[in-house]
Amino acid sequence: MAKPKEKKASQICILTVTGKDKVGIIARIAVAMSKANINIVDVSQKIMNDYFVMSLACDIADATLDMPDIHKQLQKIAKDMELNITFQHENIFKMMHRV
Repeated sequence: MAKPKEKKASQICILTVTGKDKVGIIARIAVAMSKANINIVDVSQKIMNDYFVMSLACDIADATLDMPDIHKQLQKIAKDMELNITFQHENIFKMMHRV
């Protein structure tokens, strides 16, 4: 009888996207996350005066890409779609944004 796989501890990263609103932003990010086996665990998105703002919490514990390769994929999307995309580990995000 095969042993059940042990669940890896979550490794949450925060992805933020800003830029002029256009069709396909969410789809393009979601497809990139899916291809890298990254689970989106929370999402918040708004349009403010034609300006797109989104933040995602992603679990990279089972990702098929390492952080530098994830960054490369996201920067390609940012360049192609004229967006500003940041992707950082939750701990770094919390330290940079605490009051």
